[in-house]
Amino acid sequence: MYGGAGVHVAELAAVLRRSIDVRVHCFDGPREEADVHGYDVPAELAGANAALATMGVDLQIAAHLEGADLVHSHTWYANLAGHLGGLLNGVPHVVSAHSLEPLRPWKAEQLGGGYALSSWVERTAFEAAAGVIAVSGGMRADILRSYPAIDPDRVHVVHNGIDLAGWQRPTDDAALAEADAVVRRLGIDPDRPSVVFVGRITRQKGLPYLLRAADLLPPDVQLVLCAGAPDTPQIMAEVTGLVDELRARRGGGVVWIEQMLPRPELVAVLAAGTVFVCPSVYEPLGIVNLEAMAVGLPVVGSATGGIPEVVDDGVTGWLVPIEQVQDGTGTPLDPETFVADLGAALVEAVSDPARAAERGVASRRRVEDHFSWNAVAERTIDVYRSVLGA
Repeated sequence: MYGGAGVHVAELAAVLRRSIDVRVHCFDGPREEADVHGYDVPAELAGANAALATMGVDLQIAAHLEGADLVHSHTWYANLAGHLGGLLNGVPHVVSAHSLEPLRPWKAEQLGGGYALSSWVERTAFEAAAGVIAVSGGMRADILRSYPAIDPDRVHVVHNGIDLAGWQRPTDDAALAEADAVVRRLGIDPDRPSVVFVGRITRQKGLPYLLRAADLLPPDVQLVLCAGAPDTPQIMAEVTGLVDELRARRGGGVVWIEQMLPRPELVAVLAAGTVFVCPSVYEPLGIVNLEAMAVGLPVVGSATGGIPEVVDDGVTGWLVPIEQVQDGTGTPLDPETFVADLGAALVEAVSDPARAAERGVASRRRVEDHFSWNAVAERTIDVYRSVLGA
């Protein structure tokens, strides 16, 4: 599972199977699950640019989609497979947009010339798709701005969902004791307030801004970073340097967990937190915010992309204003103001634990009311029916 899109596909496929026949074709080799088919990069492309290697997997997937009534792909990694598979079999292709290549230009640092290939794949698939699913209204606007050739009537909004049973804070004594042991083993003091960040180390997640804003946190507040999978050595070096400097200035209180935690351990970390922070400069919706809210944490988030559709400012958290350069990078026009506003919102959140707890309760209620996977599946099937003319 890689990132929010991976979580989305796994959860959506599971709930769709209650209503329709679903066959999943994915990366990373053979899978044991029924009707899930995994593919490795062809040996001939093992040392090639990562984008070419991805396209090699896509060609294998496209060759095994016979019999489908409709093909649905998620992210540019699979878009070429969906596009070619739809053409081969004469069936509609639906794409789900979890992010957009034109709004992630920093990926050129990671892919080199492969970024031109990933951009071409995405544009080709989106413009030819029978239907495009945006995970938020903000994402829908981004799609139509980035790809003006797409008919707006083909772009549908279906929010991400959350597994409510899998993301909830422990309540019984045994579960509470186990969660306490987990966070202490990870170096977190559950008796101190904490700000929790979960995300990959990539430009879009805005981690360097958070590390600068954390200077404003009171000395007793911990900053817990569940952050790994860096896009490039350069951003890893930048984040490492900022963490080291922050630790030196604060005398500790910064817990950096680089490994991907199993869900029960991540739930324990979230449940021990005071507030969740999402400092992203680009975030189509943000499944991590839904996960934190489901565990009962309020969210301090950038007012960008789909975040304002998840975080109800003043009710389930705090939205931090951000004016951004319109060149696709999402860079704040005034980085110092953004950092100061982010820090101020975090200080306000941790300074009144009772109010933070109230907004945490409201957060859980909001995801229960608006982001269940059953509702997501129903809306997705509605899109399928529309493109099939059913």
